[in-house]
Amino acid sequence: MNKMELEGKWKQVKGKFKQKYGKVTDDDVTYSEGKFDEMLGRLQEKTGKSKEELKKEIETL
Repeated sequence: MNKMELEGKWKQVKGKFKQKYGKVTDDDVTYSEGKFDEMLGRLQEKTGKSKEELKKEIETL
């Protein structure tokens, strides 16, 4: 899965959550994206792996 596919998948997930939970706002989604980026940063720091390597690992879980 490349970056564009991953972004597309994320947009689908965001849309489904917004449909299911009408009170979910763009701010909530942006906050979640930020937390995911923060988690990737921490994993990078602790493992020494690149974001791309970590994303590939996450995709295969």
